[in-house]
Order: sequence, then C-alpha cells, then structure tokens
Amino acid sequence: MIGYVVPHKLYPAGYHTNPKDPLPFMGLASQKNHIAIYHMAVYEGQLHDWFVAEWGKVSDKKLDMGKSCIRFRKPDDVPVKLIGKLASKMTTKEWIKIYEKEVINGLKQK
Repeated sequence: MIGYVVPHKLYPAGYHTNPKDPLPFMGLASQKNHIAIYHMAVYEGQLHDWFVAEWGKVSDKKLDMGKSCIRFRKPDDVPVKLIGKLASKMTTKEWIKIYEKEVINGLKQK
C-alpha cells in the first residue's frame, strides 16, 4: 500500500495508536477484488458531502465507499481528476485540526 502521511516534523505527536508512526492522510492499495483509495478525512462532514456530490457529476457508476475508503473494481473506473481534486482539497493544517478535534478529543471523552 502506498501511504501519504503527515510527517513527525509537522505533527510530532504521530498517530494515536502508535505515536512512533506518522499521522496517516491518504493511501492507495490494490486489494484482491478492488482498488482502494483511502482518505482519512472523507468519512464525514463537508469533504464527504463534496465528494459524493462530485462523484455523481463524473461517474454513472454506483459509489462504493466505506468510512474512509473508496473502492473501484477496475483501474478504468477510477476518476483520476476527481481523486486529484480530493487530494488537494484539504491542507495538512486542516487535517491535523480535524484529527485532533474528532479523533483525539473523542478518545479522551470515552
């Protein structure tokens, strides 16, 4: 799996399950039955809503999406330009802010 992360230089706290690991942001994997694009911030909120709306504009296929995973059966099904827009839609600072608010604060409240 190819992973794009927020390096410790920018976010020294790292990933909450293992602070030695950098904070994940996006990933690309070839699974047994599909290609998966992972975007850690697309699971809810404005980015999710934007992506779902844009999907309908660029594809006539049903969106196969999990919490942070978008699945494609064939390489030709991947809307490359839309994925490019998704990748550039959020800055590192915005992702860290969301991560700390939603994940870290959520863990503290449990």
